Amino acid sequence: MSTIDINALADELSTAYAEGRTVLPPSARGIGFDLPAAYAVEAELMHRRRERGSHTVGRKVGFANKAMWRILKLETLVWAHMYDHTVRHASANDASLEVSGCISPRIEPEIVFGLKAPMMEGSSDPAAVLDSVDWISLGFEVNDCVYPDWQFQPADFVAAYGLHLALIVGEPQPVSAHTISALVEQLARFKLRLLKNGELVEEGSGKNSLRSPALCLGELGRIVARGTSPEPLLSGEMVSTGTLTAPQPIAAGETWTAEVLDLDLPQLTLRLS
Repeated sequence: MSTIDINALADELSTAYAEGRTVLPPSARGIGFDLPAAYAVEAELMHRRRERGSHTVGRKVGFANKAMWRILKLETLVWAHMYDHTVRHASANDASLEVSGCISPRIEPEIVFGLKAPMMEGSSDPAAVLDSVDWISLGFEVNDCVYPDWQFQPADFVAAYGLHLALIVGEPQPVSAHTISALVEQLARFKLRLLKNGELVEEGSGKNSLRSPALCLGELGRIVARGTSPEPLLSGEMVSTGTLTAPQPIAAGETWTAEVLDLDLPQLTLRLS
C-alpha cells in the first residue's frame, strides 16, 4: 500500500461521482490495489464527509452471496459506510428518489437491521446476533457505479463508497426476546418478490444474504472487530445486509416494489424521478 496514493484516489473517485463520469478501476491499474488499500480510501472519504458535516449512521454490505467468493477470491464479505444524507425512512412504506443525474444506478432489495447494542465481535449463532438488534425492516439500497459497464473487483467496490447512493428504509418492526426464535427460522427461508411498475422482475430469498441476513450481520461484526475498521459496530447503527436479488438497472419514471413472504414486514415502494 506504500506505493498507492490514498488521497489521490479519494480525490479521483469523489470527483468522478460529483461530475457524473466513469474512471478506470484502481485494481486494473497495475498498482497492487487490494482490500486494505480500499478500506484506507473508504476511510479517507468518510473523514472528508464528516469534516463537511455529514454523520455516519451505519454500514452497507457487499458480496454477501457466498457463491461469488471463490470466483472473486474473497474470504469474506465487504462493507462501506452509510450517512445521514444518504439514508431516508419511507413514509407509510412509500418513498421517492431522484436518479436522473446518476451515472448508472441500480436497485437492490435488502434486509436492514438497527442495532440496540454494540457488536464487539461477530457470531455464527443467528439468535445471538439478533439479541443485539433493536428493529428489522425491508429496504432498498440504490447504488451508482463510476466504473465502466459495472466491471470492478471487491476492492474497487469498497473504495468507491461501496457504490452507495441511497438507502430507503421501510417501516421498522421491533425485535424482542419473544420474537427472536421465530425470526431465526423466518430469515433463513423467507421469499421476496421484486416488481417494476407492477410487473414481477425477479424473486429472491433470505438465503442469498449469506444463508440468512442475521448470519450476514454476524459476519460483518466479525470482520469489523478483526480490523477492517477502527470503529466497532455501535448501538444505533443501521446495517443493510446485501441484496436478495440480482441488482436491477433503474431509471427515472419507474416505480419499484418489494414484497416478502413468510416474514412479517410490509411491502416497500420506491418511485424514481
